[in-house]
Amino acid sequence: MYLRRLAVADFRSWERAELELEPGVTVLVGSNGVGKTNLVEAIGYLSTLGSHRVATDAPLVRRGADRAIVRGLVVHRGRELGVELEITPGRANRARVNRAPVARPRDVLGILRSVLFAPEDLALVRGDPGERRRFLDDLLVARFPRFAAVRTDYDRVLRQRSALLKTARAGGDLRTLDVWDGHLARHGAQLLAGRLELVAGLAPLAEEAFAEVAPTSDPVTLVYRSSLDGELAPAAGELEAMLLEQLARVRRQEVERGVCLVGPHRDDLDLRLGEGPAKGYASHGESWALALALRLASYRLLQADDVEPVLILDDVFAELDSRRRRALAAVAARAEQVIITAAVAEDVPAELAGARFAVGGGSVVRTVAGPADDAETNAS
Repeated sequence: MYLRRLAVADFRSWERAELELEPGVTVLVGSNGVGKTNLVEAIGYLSTLGSHRVATDAPLVRRGADRAIVRGLVVHRGRELGVELEITPGRANRARVNRAPVARPRDVLGILRSVLFAPEDLALVRGDPGERRRFLDDLLVARFPRFAAVRTDYDRVLRQRSALLKTARAGGDLRTLDVWDGHLARHGAQLLAGRLELVAGLAPLAEEAFAEVAPTSDPVTLVYRSSLDGELAPAAGELEAMLLEQLARVRRQEVERGVCLVGPHRDDLDLRLGEGPAKGYASHGESWALALALRLASYRLLQADDVEPVLILDDVFAELDSRRRRALAAVAARAEQVIITAAVAEDVPAELAGARFAVGGGSVVRTVAGPADDAETNAS
């Protein structure tokens, strides 16, 4: 799988930009603040319908514009598919595939798979549990797009049930709480079962990747921590029963506090370095290595599904020591397509030769031809 063309309009700082891409390595070089990350963020949005930098869509639309457009042409096993997303804050976004409207934007999920490693990934190690839950759910949807609906349904039910609990503190009517318990347990069990299966596959890959990039550090382990008591069953039906039982057990506390205390929204991915938690125990270098290991494991997990994802490396080589640079470069060199951003070309390992674009002044200019052509190409 690779992205052959990217075009944006009124996306972040870009009024318009278009890039013709190809398999292999593409490097976007430019000073900080010229829009390199905005371009790879657009690629990530095509893949996930979300940004790795912000939680809402409003910042993605260029100031003064009403909407942003992101288009991509994806090639997979000889077949080309055009994807277009229209981002309109305050209104429903719209999507097209090969120029034909689709019912929901999430119907495009799975057309483009990508794994993006960026400086923000330090939050996976040092941030709060919400960062790690989002990481798991994004990866789950990337593997199995049907979980986008499960995730949406769970979030909707959680909001409704939480609002109902808040009214209880003011003497509100709780007669429908049993109904919302059932909805929360059903959707939560599906999401929890998906996460458990995901972590079972991801954990050994992450532990192996960490050993590669930090061989002198203590080993790392990944453990899923649930708000449910007892050993977790792998089947959604059993998890649903466990959720219902625990919701009944904590109902009084929930009513008193006005918050939902049980469910996947309370869970965490526990990252442990040796005997202690990575957060607080890992050095700066080890935290980077663990964040890198999580992304490398994600890439290998998706790769094992027989769909090679696009690998995006956003300004990360400057942050890594020589060993971690080599480990990341070795993976990138074997990827069907890798897109790299860097402030200076020298930050990119020499073995990652390929097409290069200079980014700056509101334009993107091909400066070095890639393996597929030897002519200079301009895009702006």
